[in-house]
Amino acid sequence: MRKFFRIFLLILVLALGIFIYFKFYFVLGEGVKTGELNYCVKKGYLFKTYEGKLIQSGIRSLSPNTIQSYDFEFSVVNEKVAKQLMENSGKVFDLYYKEYNGALPWRGFKRYIVDSIVAMKDPGNGNIVR
Repeated sequence: MRKFFRIFLLILVLALGIFIYFKFYFVLGEGVKTGELNYCVKKGYLFKTYEGKLIQSGIRSLSPNTIQSYDFEFSVVNEKVAKQLMENSGKVFDLYYKEYNGALPWRGFKRYIVDSIVAMKDPGNGNIVR
């Protein structure tokens, strides 16, 4: 009976470890999103994380007779990237992101984590800003 309990416990811990890995640490997708930065803020009760929103060009309709823009809400782990976003709100950004299956409180509120800025442009003339 003791051997059965140990094997069962080992299988349970292993299954829990695999579940946690695929839910919170496995990168489901990655890519680049482009749009005008609406905001980037630092917020949170216990874990202060950087959260932002990118407004993408184009429109969509969730229900009949309504128009809504494409919003990309994300979290930022790298403080240097977050500071650059906060200082340049309103500009057009190409942001490299990773998508996870779940959010962790110390990583941010969102499943999408921006980890670098590919390009930054002025919205009026489209010139790339360095």
